[in-house]
Amino acid sequence: MQVCIAGTGSYLPERILTNAELAERVETSDEWIVTRTGIRERRIAAEGQCTSDMATEAAKKALEQAGLAAEDVELIIVATITPDTLTPATACYVQKNLGALGAVAFDISAACSGFLYAMKISKRMISSGAFKNALIIGAEKLSAVTNWEDRTTCVLFGDGAGAAVLRAAEPEEGSILATEMGTDGNLTHLLNIPGGGTACPITSENVGENLFALTMMGKEVFKHAVTRMKEAAEKVIERAGLQPQDIACVIPHQANLRIIDAIADRLAVPNERVFVNLDKYGNTSAAAVAIALDEANRSGAFKRGDNIVLVVFGAGLTWAAAAVRW
Repeated sequence: MQVCIAGTGSYLPERILTNAELAERVETSDEWIVTRTGIRERRIAAEGQCTSDMATEAAKKALEQAGLAAEDVELIIVATITPDTLTPATACYVQKNLGALGAVAFDISAACSGFLYAMKISKRMISSGAFKNALIIGAEKLSAVTNWEDRTTCVLFGDGAGAAVLRAAEPEEGSILATEMGTDGNLTHLLNIPGGGTACPITSENVGENLFALTMMGKEVFKHAVTRMKEAAEKVIERAGLQPQDIACVIPHQANLRIIDAIADRLAVPNERVFVNLDKYGNTSAAAVAIALDEANRSGAFKRGDNIVLVVFGAGLTWAAAAVRW
């Protein structure tokens, strides 16, 4: 059974945090940030706005485009590293918000790769006949886990959510042609949130040490990101029977413009066919590729029948890719 993407949606908070504003907080500048990352601004969730709130808004737009009523959704998967609560899953709150009470709902934690992990999982579950459709969401409130005194990380991250509806494809419709995902747990130390779990609970003694904030070894992450994203993308392109010239649009993880340029070069895809919105939103982890997919879809970056490739990389270390005929 072939599976297609029937609709997409995204949500970005109203609050814009510019590089100039960050330069007032830490020792940095707009030129320094843009030169090294390509980021000019990012969105920050409002006070009291949770990950599930943003996920719900993105989901509503995806359901509307897909023509699917919330009560008919059968599966909800939320990819996030910033859940509303450790338990229950953020997907449960989304299910309640939407009124999708007939859906099975759960979260996955694969950092920036989470949305494409969710795509592969739901594709398999629909293909097997277990579910007729799935709502997959990447949503993050990274502002809640950012050390705003660390200039090497605070300039990178933002908040937002993206969603997609998957269902069995009708004849002559496009489909998800191939998927790939991988993990290397030997590299967990390169990008993580050290505190807040059972290995390092937050206590009254360590609460001031910023242990519940993202830490990253940037140079090492860059090296592995380029290698793994290239490999994953090449695998799905080959499995889909495509050549670089057959790809209308590449949608990479929006983390660093240098990484995006390196991937485009290694895949032999012209930069004009690579979708980038990093400058507006920064790195929104699991939400990044989902938001980019929705914006590319709605802006006409590709059309029905076009081949697109999505490719991501995140903490874990994790990576994933998908080739899709729209």
